[in-house]
Formats: sequence, structure tokens, C-alpha cells
Amino acid sequence: MTTRARPDDLVVFLGPSLHAAEASRLAPCRVLPPARAGDVLAVLPARPLAIALVDGLFDTTPSVWHHELLAALDAGVAVFGGASMGALRAAELERHGVVGVGAIFRAYRDGVLDDDAEVALLHGDAEHAFRPLTVPLVAVRAAADAARAARLLSPREARAVVVAAAELHYTGRTWPLVLAGAKLPEPARERLRAFLPDAPDPKADDARACVEAAAAFVRARRAGAPAPPGPGLPVPSHVRRARLAHARAILPGGGELPSGEVLRALARRPDAGALAADGLRRLVASGLARSLGLAAPAEEAEAALAAWLARAGVPARRRETFLAACGLDAAAARRLGEDLALEARLLDAAARVVPDGPSWEEGLALAARLSGTWIDEALAAVGRGGARWGSETGTKASRRRRRRSTRRSRG
Repeated sequence: MTTRARPDDLVVFLGPSLHAAEASRLAPCRVLPPARAGDVLAVLPARPLAIALVDGLFDTTPSVWHHELLAALDAGVAVFGGASMGALRAAELERHGVVGVGAIFRAYRDGVLDDDAEVALLHGDAEHAFRPLTVPLVAVRAAADAARAARLLSPREARAVVVAAAELHYTGRTWPLVLAGAKLPEPARERLRAFLPDAPDPKADDARACVEAAAAFVRARRAGAPAPPGPGLPVPSHVRRARLAHARAILPGGGELPSGEVLRALARRPDAGALAADGLRRLVASGLARSLGLAAPAEEAEAALAAWLARAGVPARRRETFLAACGLDAAAARRLGEDLALEARLLDAAARVVPDGPSWEEGLALAARLSGTWIDEALAAVGRGGARWGSETGTKASRRRRRRSTRRSRG
């Protein structure tokens, strides 16, 4: 691993809490818009070293999943959260390895804050650089506390400001409405209004701290520090399906597209049914092996993955590029290796894992009969070139049957 950090090493999900340009000045990073459900899964095949989750969408848009942050950790990607959605998710997932940063995170973690509305605000879209249109409650609290400490407001007046802000919905919480609702004496109102341009901005402060903490981790990783430990939790099926929908296949030359688009293209192929049946047989075999208590040690799974890559003609130096083009992050690739290793273990133990189980020879015979290879070998053994079944040779007939079977399976 090279010691110099690259922009793609750190992905920052950022919006109204901090300007993207400032984040880029703080550290080499790739700044993306506020995170939605699936956005973290989408970046994992690119193999960043860390993610800084600051801002995220909610309410009218599905929020970033807890499970996708765990998937990032499982893939060896450190996750830092602070300021806004990142603070919420870090407080919820700290015990699983998400690193929380900043005062807002600590307030949620310690129970000082417990309402998501504390950090909620309305903001513009990407065209308008996610400019804040309303003020979050944490910012009102910070401004009122600072004004009281500077003796610009009395304790009673500071409390009135916070109460007035808390009574407003986040979509309509603006300073003019807060000041009107607080019913402050005119001198106090003017002092607070004049103070607001210099008031603390806790979300911006925590966003800076989050980016800097993630960047420090990236530098440490580039210097040889280990990846974060994974949470060690099973990956449920709905998360695996979400990976298939959202993870991006990163192609040589820089092109990217969601794995879901690749799947839709595959489904249109004439051999889609046969491909799916082959994949399902493998997945059912590995799933059965897990249910029977079989396990594939890490080195065995890695060997199975390496053997598959070798059969595919992928040189070692192109391994990560190839896996990224397949839409596989490190954890998904490891799971593939485990599936291959468990399938092999189950087949090796086939005679024992089911009552009166099949032998290796029975498996060979069945596959040969279904494919037409059985008759080909039998004819070759007696020195005959091919039998006719109707007007076709055995081999041609078997190929025709396989094509018809493929069409039916797509039905």
C-alpha cells in the first residue's frame, strides 16, 4: 500500500453542514451529496479506506441504512459519523464499530439529545450547493448559549429563544420566525440579531472534525495500520439484494453503472435461465452447507476465490480491478470465496450430508446424461461416430434440447 493518500481513499457524504470546497481543503477526498439509502453500498466496490458520513436525506427519501454502514465495516472500510445524519447513525452503531465525532454525536450518545429534529433542516439542491434554508435546533441552542455566556441575553431570554425554535417544524424554522416567537424585549432581540453572524455553528464544526478524523485514519492506513475489524454479524438476504441493486460495477477506463442495470441486461439474454439455475444450485449448496454447520476457514475461502480468478484468466495485479468490475467490494468477494469453498465441502461430503446420499459417480453420470456427454462417450468407446435420433445426431440433439430447455426456463 502506498503511503500517500488519494482522493478516492476517503468518501465524504456532505451537504448543508459544510461547503464541499472546504472539505476538499481539509483533506484529499471524494465529496458526494447527502447520503440516501443505498449510496454507501454503491461506493464500496471502489474500495475506499474510509467514509465520512456527515449529511443524509430523510423524510421524503429513504435514509441511509444501518446495515449498509455495517456492510462497509465488513468490507474493511472505516466509517466516521458526525454533525447531522452521521451523528445519529454513529450514536446508534458505535458499539458495532462506527466512529462518532463531535459534540452533537456525544450529545446523542449520552442521551442529552434524543430527537432527530435537533439536526433537521430544509436545504437547497445540488444546483444551489445544498444551501441551508432553515436553521437546525442544535444551532439555535448553540447561539442562545453563546449569547447568554456573552451576557447578551439573560438565562430566561435564552430559554425563550430555544423554546420558540423547538415549537417550529424544521421546514419553517428560520431566525426571523424564532425571534418573533421568542417575544424578546427589543434591545435583547437587536443584540441577538447582531450577534448571529458570529454565532457558533455546531454542525459545521463537527463536520470539519469528522472529515479530519477520517483523513487521519486514511493516512494511518496508508502508513500500514490495519483495517477496522468487521462487526462479525450475518448479512441478511435483503441486504444482499440491496447490494445487487445499488453496488456500482466500476469498469476499466473509469465507467460506472449500478449492478441493477447489469442484472437487467443479463435477464434479457437467451441463456439467462440457465445462468440463474447454475448460480442458484451453487448458492443453495453453500447455504445448505452453512445450515449443516459446515464452515470454510478464511484461507480456504481465499484459495477458492483465487482458483476462480485463475480459471477466469485474471492476473494477480488485476484482481481488484476485476472484482470492482463485477460490482464486488472486499466483503462481497470474500463471501463469494466462502460460497465456492462451502459448495466444494458439501459436494465432497455428499454421501453423508443427506440420508443415503449420492456418490461422486452418480453425480458424474447424471450430469453426463443431461448434457448428452454420456452418449458421446459411449459411442466413442465402441468406435462409432454418432447415433441418429430422428434426423439428428445424438450430439446435435442434445444441443438442441439444451437450447429449448433454456427458452423454457426463462418462460
